[in-house]
Amino acid sequence: MRHPARHPKALLSAALGLGLAAALTAAVPAAASPSAGDTAAGAAAGRSTKAAAYAGSAEDAKATRAFFDAVLKSVAEKRAKSPGAQAVTVIYSASNAPSFRSQISSSTQIWNSSVSNVRLQEGSNPDFRYYEGNDSRGSYASTDGHGRGYIFLDYRQNQQYNSTRVTAHETGHVLGLPDHYSGPCSELMSGGGPGTSCQNAYPNAAERARVNQLWANGLAAALAKVS
Repeated sequence: MRHPARHPKALLSAALGLGLAAALTAAVPAAASPSAGDTAAGAAAGRSTKAAAYAGSAEDAKATRAFFDAVLKSVAEKRAKSPGAQAVTVIYSASNAPSFRSQISSSTQIWNSSVSNVRLQEGSNPDFRYYEGNDSRGSYASTDGHGRGYIFLDYRQNQQYNSTRVTAHETGHVLGLPDHYSGPCSELMSGGGPGTSCQNAYPNAAERARVNQLWANGLAAALAKVS
């Protein structure tokens, strides 16, 4: 996935995904925009159905960090209201991606069983949301830089690639990991680099360690905000 360098005013959009092939000037899909309401599939219906292919773009660590920081900010604000909690829990909503409920459940279980310093949990007042629809850019993760983010899952791309891998990969961006397309299939964040035959949906040891490190620091930041 390509990372569009869009910075209109306060909007920081991090397009981080498995096969994002498209344009620097493309707008965030209205379907996935948090301000568009909860009607992702309907609003995206008029978009191109051409499957987005792996484009080999360089990772955008700055954009990935922006998404992580936005989620962390949301978590910290909640922790300030409930300082007794000991673990960092990130709340998500899958209500706008009903076709991918199974994949979302599997990918969050994968991450919850792989790391110890952060836990993904479905619930109300989410830190980020999943959306679904058709988008020529494929699947991606995005944030506006103000504590609100989302993951968009493209129909055609999820037919082309292992859908649980796509979903777990995009969820990895929420947890702070950048794309690394040159990696092997055993590396989750290599995304579409290894090709459509890659079925692995699990992070490797280095990816697990990195997420644990990021969220150990994130926990400290959230606790500091409380105090």
